[in-house]
Amino acid sequence: MSPPAQPVSPARLLFSEEQLRRRVAALGAEITRAYAELPESLVVVGVLKGSTLFLADLLRSIRLDAEIDFIAISSYAQGPDTQSGVVRIVKDLDHDVSARDLLLVEDIVDTGLTLNYLRRTLLEREPRSLATVALLDKAARRIVPVPIEYRGFEIPDVFVVGYGLDFQGRYRNLRAIQAVSDLARLANEPRLLEPAWWRNT
Repeated sequence: MSPPAQPVSPARLLFSEEQLRRRVAALGAEITRAYAELPESLVVVGVLKGSTLFLADLLRSIRLDAEIDFIAISSYAQGPDTQSGVVRIVKDLDHDVSARDLLLVEDIVDTGLTLNYLRRTLLEREPRSLATVALLDKAARRIVPVPIEYRGFEIPDVFVVGYGLDFQGRYRNLRAIQAVSDLARLANEPRLLEPAWWRNT
């Protein structure tokens, strides 16, 4: 008798740890060249919480003096695949950024509504310049056109986890990025994507 068939995984590898490392290093080098002649240090603004791992690695790849600040927003729409663009700031910047050069760090841009809101909010503070670096660009879902000066990867319309991106608070610390094909199954088995090495150390 043949062994029972194993259930198909609800996720597949999208970008490996090595692919992420190489692309982030390339982005850091590009940003270093672009901001080499700044009159003051670059202000790097991370969007909490998803950008934190990307931000940390990116900063190590930027060969410039840089300051760090954070902003956090909350959407009124709930759900893993819902984005209304109606948001509020729940954690604002700690410092005045007028006349400063800002680099906004996003984990993923899809509809563009949230990024559009963040850009408007920051531009009202009259920075010297504002640019965005996004690890992932899900352009297939774009509703509002928004400038993304530096992008890591363009991805199809899939739900992703890992490297800062989560599902119901889990999986931000996966070292690679996975595309989830069966959200309902993952919701029913929330520990399904935990790698074996998490439990064997």
